[in-house]
Amino acid sequence: MSSLPLTPFDALPRPIPATSALDDDASESGKLQVRHVPTPLRCSDGRLLAAQWFEPPPAVGVKAVAVIAAATAVPASYYRHFAEWLAQRGYAVLSFDYRGIAASREALRPGEDVRLRDWARVDMGAALHAADKRRREEALGQGRELGLLWVGHSLGGNSVGLVPGFADKVDAVLGVAAQVAYLGHWSGFARVQGWLFFHWMLPLLVRLLGHAPGRMLGPRAQDLPAGAALEWAAWGRTPGFLFGDDSLARERTYHRFEGAVHLWSITDDHLFGPAAAVDALAGQFSAARVQRHVVAPAELGVKKIEHFGPFRRDLGSRLWPRLLAPIEAATPRLAARLPGL
Repeated sequence: MSSLPLTPFDALPRPIPATSALDDDASESGKLQVRHVPTPLRCSDGRLLAAQWFEPPPAVGVKAVAVIAAATAVPASYYRHFAEWLAQRGYAVLSFDYRGIAASREALRPGEDVRLRDWARVDMGAALHAADKRRREEALGQGRELGLLWVGHSLGGNSVGLVPGFADKVDAVLGVAAQVAYLGHWSGFARVQGWLFFHWMLPLLVRLLGHAPGRMLGPRAQDLPAGAALEWAAWGRTPGFLFGDDSLARERTYHRFEGAVHLWSITDDHLFGPAAAVDALAGQFSAARVQRHVVAPAELGVKKIEHFGPFRRDLGSRLWPRLLAPIEAATPRLAARLPGL
């Protein structure tokens, strides 16, 4: 959700309780069971985040490792069905909540604050460390190299270049509605909304309440800590978004990444991920093998997709193979699959 003004939490489904396996009707085959293994994720500062591994069925085995990095303030539970689908295809999938959000709320202690950069450098950093460790363990046991796929939705994709070790450990980046969320990339009324949101709404809410309350952003939103809200507002007003923040100049490693980067925009995602904003992010990966993809609702036989539609379970069979196939084709370490899936 690291994009614009009127945040899209109304479009989010309600959180789904974690289970140890897929429900009978959640498996495409009705036979391939995915294990859900809660695993506390220890950060470099000692804090523990709520995280979970989605383990492939034994009949499939681990073919690759994936991390799902959420949009701003979006619970990891929102991505559960996509994670299960990836696991059915042989990915050991790590999903986690940022500190202060959902199941990781207690990782942010009273009186503390957190910024968007901290979610990237520390929390995403811990997830990448754990995923890389798992990848290396699997490679040792299987006697072959395994790929590591980073799936980033909005903030989870546009801030990946701030994650320590990203350029050396990740093989491929799949960005869904990941963008340079500077309001100048929007046009028309959406730009007016963005100006009001970044210049007025977020700063005022923080000043009055000490945070940006989720109920002001939408009924299913998580409360945004003050630091995250104010940094989001500052970046949104700054040409280049986080790329215009000089204090991050030494930490940005987008230009060093040489793997595959596939960035998807959605034609009806007008408020949160317009094509120009996604194009701007693509331009930051100067050494990577970048592909830009676009999907329209009509191509899937639906009236709308918007910012959060790509991870809806009802669109999965029509969209998720389309997201995954090109990046697997571009990244041989990800390509091995269970026949027929």
